[in-house]
Amino acid sequence: MNVRFGYGSPDSVREVAAIVRLAQQADRDGLDHVSLADHPYVPDMLDGYAAIAFLLGRTEHLSAFVNVTNLPLRPAPVLARTATSLTALSGGRFVLGLGAGGAWDRITTMGIPELRPAEAVEALEEAMQLVHAMSDGGTPVPTKHYPIGKLRPAAVPAPLIWTGSNGPKSLAATGRNADGWIPGHAADWLSDRYRWSRPIIDEAASSVGRKPSDVGTIYNFPGEITDAPLRRTRDAEGRWIGGSAAQWIEELTDGILNHNATGFTLFPRGATPYETQLTRWSQEVVPAVRAAIS
Repeated sequence: MNVRFGYGSPDSVREVAAIVRLAQQADRDGLDHVSLADHPYVPDMLDGYAAIAFLLGRTEHLSAFVNVTNLPLRPAPVLARTATSLTALSGGRFVLGLGAGGAWDRITTMGIPELRPAEAVEALEEAMQLVHAMSDGGTPVPTKHYPIGKLRPAAVPAPLIWTGSNGPKSLAATGRNADGWIPGHAADWLSDRYRWSRPIIDEAASSVGRKPSDVGTIYNFPGEITDAPLRRTRDAEGRWIGGSAAQWIEELTDGILNHNATGFTLFPRGATPYETQLTRWSQEVVPAVRAAIS
C-alpha cells in the first residue's frame, strides 16, 4: 500500500536555515515529501518554486511540491518546462501541486487579470493536459487558454499531479486528469466537503475510462502532536485538532484502512515546538502507521 507522508514547511525568508535543516532531517527520517505554499504577493514569504528547487538539491530522497501552485501566476507552458526540469534535476522527486487560483484580490496585484470561475477551471484542466503533452510521449497542441505554437515535449516523464480542487467543475477536471486530490480547507474523510466532493471525482474518472483509485486523496492535516493524550481529538465541529502520538497513529491508520486515504501532509499547530512535532511525526507516528498498514 503506497501511502505518502510529508509535512508543510515553514516559509519565511527569515527562516532559511531552519527550513533546510528540517528538510534534511525529514529526508534522513524517511518522510516522503515536503510542501511550500505559493503566495508570491506576500513579501516575506519564500517563493514556492525557488524554495522547493533548493530543497530538492539539498536532499536525496524527499519529494517536494508547491501546495498548491497558483496557476494564474505561472502560465502552463512555462510551468510544464519547470516541471520537467525539476523532475530531471531531482531524479523524479518533483510533484506538481496545482490549483485554479484563489484570492483573486491578491493575484490581481501582480498584474494578472481576473478570470471568471468557469474560465479558471478550463485553464486548470488545459494546464494538466499541457503538462502531460509537454512531457515524454506527449504532443503539445494549442488550447483556448494556451494558444501555443510548435513546441516539442521534453524527454522526461510527466510528474504526478495533485490538485487542490473545491468546486464541482474543478473536481471533475481532477477526476479526468490528476493523480491526486488535496481536499480544500483541510477537510478530511469525516467532513461534508469530502462526502460530496469525492463522488464527483470518482464519477469523472470513470467517465474517461480511469479507475477512481487512480486519483488518490492526500490530506493537508493540521494539528498538534502532544506529549500526553487529549480528552478530545476533534473540536465541536468535528475537525481534527491532534493528540498524542498514539492518538495520531490510531486516527491515520483508520483513515487509510477504512476511508481510502493515500497521503498526509502534517501542518504542526499549537504550543508544542514545530521541530519537536516534526520529529514525533517522522520518528514515531509515521513508522507506526506504516507498520500497521503493511
